[in-house]
Amino acid sequence: MSHDDHDELVPLPTAGRVYSAQRRVRLGDASPGGRLRLDACARYLQDVANDDSRDAGSPNPTAWVARRTVLRVEHFPDYLDLLTMRTWCGGLGKRWAERRYSVTADSTESDRGVAGQAPLGHIEAATLWVHIDMNTMKPIAVPGDFAEQFGQAAAGRTISARLHLPTRPDEAAPTVITEWPLRFADFDVLGHMNNCVYWAIVEEQLARLRLLRAPLTITLEHHDAIDPGAGVLVSVIDRATGFDLWVSTDHDRVAAVVRATAH
Repeated sequence: MSHDDHDELVPLPTAGRVYSAQRRVRLGDASPGGRLRLDACARYLQDVANDDSRDAGSPNPTAWVARRTVLRVEHFPDYLDLLTMRTWCGGLGKRWAERRYSVTADSTESDRGVAGQAPLGHIEAATLWVHIDMNTMKPIAVPGDFAEQFGQAAAGRTISARLHLPTRPDEAAPTVITEWPLRFADFDVLGHMNNCVYWAIVEEQLARLRLLRAPLTITLEHHDAIDPGAGVLVSVIDRATGFDLWVSTDHDRVAAVVRATAH
């Protein structure tokens, strides 16, 4: 169960646009154990992406939907850590683009320099965002000036929107299936279940598998949207170094697939 070339995380560019922002890990963003939760991290990432697009003058920063996200957690940030988030374009396609992120903890109210303290938090991530028509919700070409605004950081790298994880569990593997209740708060301005909610589903598995901790890589691939009123099922197969997870609806549509692997 390995992560392949599509999980490559390109380094910080030497030229081109790099946008930077800071967030403090607050009470509603941390687990009972005090680490940054993945759903909160996903919210930080989509917010800083939107902020960058608005700062660059992009015509419609909301007209992008996540296709694939790779999170590589070296060390989880902790409650009250001050995070510096850097984001840049990691690659271009005809109707999509990759956005890279680097998240590092700069400080905390506790003394992290004392011998025996945990290392500062560090997360690397990449999301493949598909540009859509807001009326039809279908993919369309990226804006005409997108490459001019963001492309230099990509250094000519092109990317594919192809998904890689298996869309169905292995029938021979023991699979645990549970229901996931939807809430009004799970839906965003596009009318679909927000990307962050999928990461809350992943958090449930981290809470269950107490020994699965950083460093780890988690890849989440989106196949279909989940609309209000849908019945949602979560299927999980535990592996030696992590788990595979499928989010599907009661109409047997696969909405997302997740693979988590400890290093």
